[in-house]
Amino acid sequence: MFDDKNVLITGGAGSVGRVLTRHLLDHDPNVIRLFDNSEPALADLRVEFDDDRCRFLAGDVRDKDRLARAMQDVDIVLHTAAMKHVDISEYNPFEAVKTNVMGLQNVIDTAIDAEVERVVFTSSDKAVDPANTMGTTKLLGEKLITAGNKYRGDVDLSLASVRFGNVLNSSQSVIPLFHKQIRDGGPVKLTDRRMTRFFLSFDALAELVLSAVEFTRGGEVFVRKMPAIRIEDLATAMIEWLAPIYGHDPDDVEIEIIGKRLGETLDEELMTEREAQRAYESDDYYAIPPETSERDGYLHYEGLDRFDSADDIVRSSGDAETLSKDEIVAILKREMEVPSNE
Repeated sequence: MFDDKNVLITGGAGSVGRVLTRHLLDHDPNVIRLFDNSEPALADLRVEFDDDRCRFLAGDVRDKDRLARAMQDVDIVLHTAAMKHVDISEYNPFEAVKTNVMGLQNVIDTAIDAEVERVVFTSSDKAVDPANTMGTTKLLGEKLITAGNKYRGDVDLSLASVRFGNVLNSSQSVIPLFHKQIRDGGPVKLTDRRMTRFFLSFDALAELVLSAVEFTRGGEVFVRKMPAIRIEDLATAMIEWLAPIYGHDPDDVEIEIIGKRLGETLDEELMTEREAQRAYESDDYYAIPPETSERDGYLHYEGLDRFDSADDIVRSSGDAETLSKDEIVAILKREMEVPSNE
């Protein structure tokens, strides 16, 4: 699917863009254009990926003219650029709209003009019944992506979304935050003991995005089947594992309850009940096809290969079976870098 293709990754210098680049380089693309609005991050990226197939493009998805130039001769677009932090988006809602909604519309329009073959948008499980600005912009983004399959005209372009939970050990996420607090001897600050989340690894996320490029017929939302974790179990497991490494007694590292942040939810959901009624599944993924209407002629959808009707979907992390502390530590040991005297 990616052999000899020209690929554009928006937000290419972010953590998701980096892991996608690493995976894509194993698929023999012709070129990967890494598009980002952070010059320092692009400079770091150029050192990390010393490969003739990589191009490092400064620009912002809010700038449609710059994006159109970056889109020339591109076959596949992986759109990861976004404002992703719930609290920052809540305090700066229109900035989130400019990037997550208007920036995405620029991606869609320029992809149609450039006659791109595939666009995959990285959404979030916070788009399901959104309780905050970030989730709301992601939901609207999914709607824009699905609608793009209708108004693309006769351009042979398929657009799809992927929806996923928290990525283990991503920057500014709870795991590196807990890690720092444990290294400093605590306290580990927990917003609510009841909180649960879906998690996946960076490799699983990359596989989701690249599989969506292959599977899409246009307009779907693909969801990775993910394990759930109680955040209190995560904090306790990390304390028991990491505190001795940094010379602390785990019993001395306290957990402090600080209360929920603005826009934060107790649990997260994979899909709505309405979406679950039309969802399909494979061993690793759910696929939510677009709603269609014969009366309105909105979208014609022929279905997916390798997917069957989904049964017994556990939609909420609050209802899912959660990982044990031992299982959490086993996963973290694969994903985290800790001192060698472990």
